[in-house]
Amino acid sequence: MSACTKGIRRPGRPVQLDPEAREKLILDAAERVMASRGMARSSMSAIAREAGMSKRTIYDIFGSKEELVTACVRRIRLTFAQPLSEQQKQLPFVERLRLMLSPASTYLSGEMPNELLRVIIFEALRQPQLAKAFLEEGPKALLATIQVEIDRAVDKGEIGPCDSRAVAALLRDMVYESVIERLLDPNGFVPNDAYVTARFELALQVFLKGIAN
Repeated sequence: MSACTKGIRRPGRPVQLDPEAREKLILDAAERVMASRGMARSSMSAIAREAGMSKRTIYDIFGSKEELVTACVRRIRLTFAQPLSEQQKQLPFVERLRLMLSPASTYLSGEMPNELLRVIIFEALRQPQLAKAFLEEGPKALLATIQVEIDRAVDKGEIGPCDSRAVAALLRDMVYESVIERLLDPNGFVPNDAYVTARFELALQVFLKGIAN
């Protein structure tokens, strides 16, 4: 092989992706397919075609459709509740909440989470296992993440003893606007980054004043 041709990818040779990039490609494709086709018609074959890879590759990473849906929901949840590092866990309570719950810009202006949620709700009775996976990895996991931080604040003496699950549910409902209106009226008001950030800060301030009393 000559020096001028060495290292040039031959036509038709598959592009080598690292595991993280490959998983992202699959999840992006799965969200698009499920949002446009619904759960029942979103086969692994259709998702593989959308991702531009073989069905076997999909199954090598996600063992089942339920596992793939769970991964999609987990990715969306992690844009709303960021895991804290060990160093961040030492910060004051308000800073921990701000770091953990401040909405990521990834999905603020996008419709994909709403489309996916609309499909899951519509097909919940026909696909109960997928609806259960959504609840476990979505709302319930988000609540558990917040509850851990409330318990940490109690242990540190930053807030008084409380029903941490109830407090976590209250905080979740305050900082995250309900999606019901957007689901029922997709052409209605779409909040921009500035609105979401301002609402988040206001909700956090009201919560902190209430929990301090």
